Amino acid sequence: MLYRAAADAVLLLHLAFVAFVVLGGFLVLRWPTLAWAHLPAVAWGALIEFSGWICPLTPLEIALRHGAGDAAYTGDFVEHYIVALLYPESLTRDVQIMLGIAVVLLNAIIYGAVLRQQHRRHRA
Repeated sequence: MLYRAAADAVLLLHLAFVAFVVLGGFLVLRWPTLAWAHLPAVAWGALIEFSGWICPLTPLEIALRHGAGDAAYTGDFVEHYIVALLYPESLTRDVQIMLGIAVVLLNAIIYGAVLRQQHRRHRA
């Protein structure tokens, strides 16, 4: 029971981190100082996608699920939870690179808006 609860907590933490990487730029529009946490998170998320590495939270969750007696999954978090929702096929390297590019582009657009907003505040 404890292992399963810990695995679920790691899953929720991982999901929250992915959401922060993808959508955290919108929070930066409201709270610009949050960029100090968000930019490293985006860099880490993009590095994981571009390099094909597996986030350390994935093997931790798998180990906890195994400790709970659950069947562990193969692959990485994005493939197992995120891509499985969006695509019927397994995660390919091309899809992984496209996801990384999408995260970088989305956040570049948002940070462009943040910079414009900051510029307007300083001009006023």
